[in-house]
Amino acid sequence: MNLKLFLIGIAIIIQIDAMPQIREKIEKETQRQTGYALELCRYLHQNPELSFQEFETAKRMASELHKAGFEVTENFGGNNVVGILKNGNGPVVMLRTDMDALPIEEKTGLEFASTKTSQTTDGKEVPVMHACGHDIHMSVWAGTIHTLAALKEHWKGTLLVIAQQAEEYSGGADKAINEGLFSRFPTPDYALAYHINPSLESGTIGLIGGPVFAGVKTAEITVFGKGGHGAYPEKCIDPVVIASRIVMDLQTIVSREISPLEPAVVTVGSIHGGTRPNIIPDEVKMELTLRYYSDEVIKKVIAAIKRISHSAAQMAGMPEDQLPFVHIYEKETPPVINDEKLSQKTFQFATEIIGSENIQETPPAMVGEDFGKYGRTPENVPICLIWLGSTEPALMKQLKAEGKEPYPLHSPRLNPDYKKTIETGIKVMAGNVIGLMGEK
Repeated sequence: MNLKLFLIGIAIIIQIDAMPQIREKIEKETQRQTGYALELCRYLHQNPELSFQEFETAKRMASELHKAGFEVTENFGGNNVVGILKNGNGPVVMLRTDMDALPIEEKTGLEFASTKTSQTTDGKEVPVMHACGHDIHMSVWAGTIHTLAALKEHWKGTLLVIAQQAEEYSGGADKAINEGLFSRFPTPDYALAYHINPSLESGTIGLIGGPVFAGVKTAEITVFGKGGHGAYPEKCIDPVVIASRIVMDLQTIVSREISPLEPAVVTVGSIHGGTRPNIIPDEVKMELTLRYYSDEVIKKVIAAIKRISHSAAQMAGMPEDQLPFVHIYEKETPPVINDEKLSQKTFQFATEIIGSENIQETPPAMVGEDFGKYGRTPENVPICLIWLGSTEPALMKQLKAEGKEPYPLHSPRLNPDYKKTIETGIKVMAGNVIGLMGEK
């Protein structure tokens, strides 16, 4: 047997054996913090801010860190807020929360519903809502750091925490990493984060080792043609027809070129060309979203997109110098891949807090989340993103009986069970940190 793995196992067992002794204290402190965290959540929900505009939100997160006794660095690569709490020798554990909201008009009818509006980067006035649970994430994060600060005698090590800007835009993690998050501050031994999941009941968590969220790339295809009168198609080369052929042939990439065991998505979400029904245009533009877990898979997908696009134009008679232009945007959200060992430890520590019956193995999702960027730096930090169940159990039962689903993330009617979700998040995350801190 591998000695290192054996010793890790022994350390986990020792810490789990010790966990019942402090479980009651974690529960008691969580109860004390939940009311405060719930009020914080309501304030944050009423005062959402868009990506890169989280000015007041960042100030509030910094205030929470100051109250808990952290060393605080504000405006770190933008609106990111970094906190450090040193408590003797031990592991470095990172906790991340996201802060930004979405340009969505809230339709929940909650007494603390958002009525805020804001300007986008192009000057458009839009309604703003926390429709992805970031208000809950921040509240759990704040409740956890206050709980851990109150229970300092039960752990040794360093807490590195970050309130991150622009997760929805997928730029906040980049800004923090490029600013030197892992060089100016202690490099984490582990990094943890939450995301609410309306498909799970409040009081439960979802967990899996390996892929959790997909990588996301955006592509644009410009299809060229030879325009003219719609009554004389024989005198033209119609880019609308070429684009239509491309759209259909793109569907064969996943079905015929990628292994059925390797998840991938190729979706054409936008297609624009032409101005009038009797005019064949010179150009058609398409925008695509690409989803993947494997770097090798996305390379194959991109190569196939270029080949299919060029072949469709050649079939229509377009010359070599006017073949479609395929642009892959540099901005990327990489996959979130949970570290297998860290996920196992998270499961074991969470079991001691809420019981294994309240932990579900959740399948990978094809949506994106930029938490994965922290696990793809040269430091190779092990990461684990935990799904946090957010739908009230009685409501879930009622919906299932009616053959319905809870309102999903990004819905203007998203209606989490705020109190139970926050309470569960605080005690599970606090238990995990204390468990990991006790390993070394």
